[in-house]
Amino acid sequence: MRDTLHRFFRAARGAGVRISPAESIDAMRAVAEVGPSDRGILRDALLLTLAKSGDDKAALGACFDTFFTHPDFEQSPAANDDVEDADGGASESIETAEGAASGQAAAELGALAQMLLAQDRAAIAAALSNASNAAGLTDIRVFTQRGLFASRVLEQLGIAQLRDDIDALNARNSADAERLTAALGSLRETVSEMVAQALLLYGSEEKEALRNEILRNAPMARLEQRQIEQMRALIRNIARRLRERFSKPRKRQRRGHLDVRRTIRRNAAWGGVPFMTAWKRRHRDKPKIVAICDVSGSVAQVSDFFLLLIHSLHEVVSDVRSFAFSGNLIEVSEVLEKNKPEEAMKKIMSSVGYGSSDYGRSLVDFEKGFMSAITPQTTVIVLGDARSNNLDPRADILRRIGERSKRLVWLNPEGRMAWGFGDSEMPRYATFCNVVRQCATAQQLERAVADIVATYQ
Repeated sequence: MRDTLHRFFRAARGAGVRISPAESIDAMRAVAEVGPSDRGILRDALLLTLAKSGDDKAALGACFDTFFTHPDFEQSPAANDDVEDADGGASESIETAEGAASGQAAAELGALAQMLLAQDRAAIAAALSNASNAAGLTDIRVFTQRGLFASRVLEQLGIAQLRDDIDALNARNSADAERLTAALGSLRETVSEMVAQALLLYGSEEKEALRNEILRNAPMARLEQRQIEQMRALIRNIARRLRERFSKPRKRQRRGHLDVRRTIRRNAAWGGVPFMTAWKRRHRDKPKIVAICDVSGSVAQVSDFFLLLIHSLHEVVSDVRSFAFSGNLIEVSEVLEKNKPEEAMKKIMSSVGYGSSDYGRSLVDFEKGFMSAITPQTTVIVLGDARSNNLDPRADILRRIGERSKRLVWLNPEGRMAWGFGDSEMPRYATFCNVVRQCATAQQLERAVADIVATYQ
């Protein structure tokens, strides 16, 4: 049962349910208490110990139903019919003689052929389970592997011997040969269903990983409507990884370095034996971020994902203030904190979104109303394409922002080849920035934010 549960945990993780080692141990203890005999109680025990939300419960329930439902082996009607005489009956003496000959022939057949002829469902089910484990069916990942794993399972069952048995029976007992051929067809269908079920259980993780990898490298400004919610989920996962990476520094980093002098003084009463140690600790500030986002039509969607990521790092970033602009600039921190991402962006876009971008006017608004938000501990992140529609870019204000802050980072969703052409003021703005990076995909956004947070560690 332990191996079965391990396979179930693997399938559940592939279905998107996060299961820690401690939770899997709790689940195994619960199953040991209730036993595997009652399927309903077993299902409830696993859901109670593993599900942490309504979505987890639904995913685990569907995974359980699929995992513990095995394809049934069914003989075809032709294989179940007894061979009858042409006039509808056969004499008892002939049937007895044929039965004795058939029994003697069956004893010479392989184990798989004997099970199929006897229609021993329990033995066939056990053989299928053993063959799937031996074939490594849990390693299936993609659709194109179905034929390969079906062949492996059939090989483990002994299909080569079964073919030889059918050839041998054709020469002396055509009726049993026909029954065995029909049973082989049913067996192939059952194995095919098993492989399809395994792909559904164990291929989900690979499919999800492939989809996420494609999304991570897709331009965020060009996503289709159906991909936007998937991207939001991906951004939340990125935020979770960053929180886990930066909110839990290593014990050695928290503890600092050994303070030899204080350690010796503290242990003078024990003859200098260091029972009690003292450590030099270096204070590390949590990141303070000011995000200034262009929400004009060309970059609004990228700003949506950027603001979602920044405000999802609440465990790592102690202070975040966000501003949005196209023509004029407003603070949107409270809107993002009190509303769901979709509702927040609707409110932001209705206020300042989709207009013609005027970087000079927006920088003037920021300097007049919010310059006090910047301290020597603040990282300022500007997200925009730096296209100011041939208006005054006011790069002098950006210079003063850079001088006042810890770092000034500019993330541009446009390709580098477009910087400086047309109405792009990127080369002028880049002069006053510590970091200038292209940020068109989720992968580039993750790396940029990770680098920013890492400077405070």
